[in-house]
Amino acid sequence: MSDLEKNDKENFIDIFHRGGGIDKFKPYGEDIFLFDTYVAGTSYIENMESLQEKIEIDTKVKFFREIYNEYDENAIKICLETGEKIGYIPQVDNEIFARLMDSGKYLFGKVYHKEKKSRWWQIGIKIYLEG
Repeated sequence: MSDLEKNDKENFIDIFHRGGGIDKFKPYGEDIFLFDTYVAGTSYIENMESLQEKIEIDTKVKFFREIYNEYDENAIKICLETGEKIGYIPQVDNEIFARLMDSGKYLFGKVYHKEKKSRWWQIGIKIYLEG
């Protein structure tokens, strides 16, 4: 065994003996910001007027893939944590996020903007990859 291999093994073992444990090898521990966009389709949500009362800045929203959506094969539904649908990630933005979700990654959003625009609500969200 070369000195380099021996030193690498000793350093790895030393990490465990010093209490470093497996946590030293986690790829990341914090949520990773990916993108900001808006919630599409809020004008089509029947009870949006009452739902908007539950939506504040920093409200966490969940994403769900709709692989059988007849209008968009990459559709990602956006729901409040209570499960109520508030819209979708816009089709122009959803392809990469759909692929990430399809490969098992957990994405979520946080509201950063909310404004009434005549008959619909403009809701800005930031998309995160869970750390």
